[in-house]
Amino acid sequence: MIEVRNVHKSFGEKKVLNGVTLTIPDGVTYCIIGRSGCGKSVLIKNIVGLLEPDVGEVFIDGQNIHKLGREELFKVREKFGFVFQSSALFDSYTVFENVVIGLYERGIRNEKVLYNEAIRTLTAVGLLPRKEEVSEKEFEREWRILKDKMPAELSGGMRKRVGVARALVGSPSYIFYDEPTTGLDPVTSEQVDNLIADLAKKFEITSIIITHDLFSVFKIADYVAMIDDGNLVFDGEVEKFRESQNPVVQEFLERYKTKVV
Repeated sequence: MIEVRNVHKSFGEKKVLNGVTLTIPDGVTYCIIGRSGCGKSVLIKNIVGLLEPDVGEVFIDGQNIHKLGREELFKVREKFGFVFQSSALFDSYTVFENVVIGLYERGIRNEKVLYNEAIRTLTAVGLLPRKEEVSEKEFEREWRILKDKMPAELSGGMRKRVGVARALVGSPSYIFYDEPTTGLDPVTSEQVDNLIADLAKKFEITSIIITHDLFSVFKIADYVAMIDDGNLVFDGEVEKFRESQNPVVQEFLERYKTKVV
C-alpha cells in the first residue's frame, strides 16, 4: 500500500502540492490526472523519494520513505518499476542490454539470470512468443533477432513494450507509467492500454499511471485521483469520477466529450 499524508511541496514562491492525501491499495490500477503543471509529476517524485515534502509523509508498505537511510531507500525502490513517456531507451544499448540494465546496476552479473529475466519480461509484453506455443528452434531464432536489435530499429509500439519489459524486471510490486499513450496512434494506444491491464491482472501489480488520456482512464482504471493547482479535487472509483459534480471535474469531462465528438 502507498499512503500519501498531507503532502505539501513548494519551489520558491510557487506552491505545487497543497496538502495532498491519498491511499493507493495493492493490486489496483490508479490513474492520476490533471492539467499540465498541476503537480502530478511532483507528487510521483515525492512518492518514490526523489523529492522530499515540505510538510507531510509518504509511506510505502508501512515505511516512511523520507526517514530511511540511503541503502534502505534503494531497497524500497527495488519494489518500483518505471515506464517513461518516451520509453527512455538507451540508444547505444541493445534490447537485451536495455531490459536488464536495472539488474546489472544492482550488481547482478550472472548471465543465465540476466537472460532468463529478459526472456520472461519480453515474453510477458508480447515481443517474444511463448515457448510452449512454438518449437525450440523457432523461439531461439526469434530471441536472437530481438535481443540484438537497437532502439532505432524498433517501432514506437515496440519501444514502449521494451520499456515496460524493463520495468517488469525484478518483479516489482508497483509500476509507474508516465503518459504511456502520449504520441502513439490510436491503435497502438489501445494496445498499450490492453498491455497495462493484462500485466496488472497477470502479475497482480499495482499500476500508477500519470495520464491526460481519458480514453485510457475509463478503459483500465480502478481508481482516479485528479489534481488541480496542487489540490486533490477528486479521489475515488472511476465510476464515481464520471458522476462527480465537482466543477473542475465537470470541466475536464466536458473537454473530453468535445474531443470525442
